[in-house]
Amino acid sequence: MQETFAPLRSAGATSIKGSAAVPRAETVLAVENLSVTFATQNGPVRAVRDVSFSLEAGETLALVGESGSGKSVTSLALMQLTAPPPRVKIGGSARFTGRDGRSRNLLELDPESMRKVRGNEISMVFQEPMTSLNPVHRIGDQIAEALIFHQRLGKRAALAQAAELLNQVGISDVRSRLSAYPHHLSGGMRQRVMIAMALACNPRVLIADEPTTALDVTVQAQILELLKSLQKATGMAVIFVTHNLGVVAEIADRVMVMYAGAIVEEGDVASVLKRPLMPYTRGLLRSVPTIDPDAMGLEPLEAIPGSVPDPLRPPPGCAFAPRCSFAEPACEAGFPLLEEAPGHRHVRCRRWHIIDEVL
Repeated sequence: MQETFAPLRSAGATSIKGSAAVPRAETVLAVENLSVTFATQNGPVRAVRDVSFSLEAGETLALVGESGSGKSVTSLALMQLTAPPPRVKIGGSARFTGRDGRSRNLLELDPESMRKVRGNEISMVFQEPMTSLNPVHRIGDQIAEALIFHQRLGKRAALAQAAELLNQVGISDVRSRLSAYPHHLSGGMRQRVMIAMALACNPRVLIADEPTTALDVTVQAQILELLKSLQKATGMAVIFVTHNLGVVAEIADRVMVMYAGAIVEEGDVASVLKRPLMPYTRGLLRSVPTIDPDAMGLEPLEAIPGSVPDPLRPPPGCAFAPRCSFAEPACEAGFPLLEEAPGHRHVRCRRWHIIDEVL
């Protein structure tokens, strides 16, 4: 189906309430030692291990890593969208500062309190909109649902607001789209509908879980530009989950690289992408094809040797040591700490000082 999008509305014409930008200095989310463990028939699987980070208003933090690194599980845990205990055990804290200025630990909220936060002050755009949208309900009703529940709008007012939201995310002929079902829309349109739903209540934090993975490069660029435009208009903070380093360079302020459930490197985007300190980050960057016509086909594409460790039987020390060309016996002796590096960066590697001098 051909994409049909209207021009993005300017910040002054936004239909989202309270769209004034929030000062960057305000911390809206502070995560400390987040751990997620799944109970399986073969034993516990620690999918996320002692993850800590902060997020400021108006900032975009990218979570990067290959499949199975714990990116999506981190996001789902913050939203309380994992299975309940004892199937899943969650530890640590995630303090969120809402519109009222109160700080609450998201991981300790009861289901009713979390429902008032989820979709209202913290929203999430999922990776595959076709499986996230309800196939038996019209688009307009699905967008209006959050407005009716959180904003206490009537059905007519909620549908009118839904039309404004579709217009804002660049979908034309909004009246007919409101009465359409998800299968009537293309992938790009469905993703824009998901973004409209997520922004309906003007959230303070938006979690975007690989929202461009299933889209072609043209629509991907449109979605990224849309998110940046809406973030500038609303001042919301964004956690952008991806494995695409090109997207990270395009949209993020800071990047947090994850491997085997743990943070292995964190810092501002320019520093991490230009001079990575962790061998895993370096491997990710060197495995990206170049578009230099003079070098195309002349150098083999590098790949990280080996495979991701079995989460049921993780290595005793650094999880990346079996695949790392810089590893030494001490790397396998114990789990390395996340050390502070120059330039307000952090890296989980015993030999990062030596690697920084060599590379």
